[in-house]
Amino acid sequence: MYVRPSVAGAAKILVVGPFGVGKTTLIGAVSEIRPLSTEAVMTRAGARVDTGGERSKRTTTVALDFGRITIDGELVLYLFGTPGQPRFLPTWRELARGALGALALVDTRDLEASFDSIGHLEDLDLPFSIAVNRFPDSPRYAEEELRAALDLLPHTPLTFCDARDGESSLRALISLVTHLVNSATDSEPS
Repeated sequence: MYVRPSVAGAAKILVVGPFGVGKTTLIGAVSEIRPLSTEAVMTRAGARVDTGGERSKRTTTVALDFGRITIDGELVLYLFGTPGQPRFLPTWRELARGALGALALVDTRDLEASFDSIGHLEDLDLPFSIAVNRFPDSPRYAEEELRAALDLLPHTPLTFCDARDGESSLRALISLVTHLVNSATDSEPS
């Protein structure tokens, strides 16, 4: 499916986060094309390394996820989902080349697992926003508590979403795009 004639711009966006946070699910929920996914069944050895043997997740992204969404008929977002495990960091850094920004997914069941992803974005000086993926059994925290726990700067957007729901995920992406536009406008010389 080709992009619409009304499209005036495009942006590469990363969707990052730890293992099992919902990156593949979010891209699948919003993509207007059939997403490309490199999900593979985990081996027992891989499961022990990546999950400590505790989670029931049986597959993992081994290279990237890719999807596309057009916002307001004028802006195309090319979504690149990164693998969540630390051993895939070289792939992650390559995927960041040319990206305009990133949506960092967070799971309140294990906030500490998100620190590496957020730290990598900061190291790359890549603008980002946070989307807290609300799993059915996730503890609920106030925004201020999450900001403090994740050590976020005041201007970093934080939204809540359900990665399975296209509308909810789209709102998280729009929050990121709004942040990117506002940041670009603020940094323009007067």
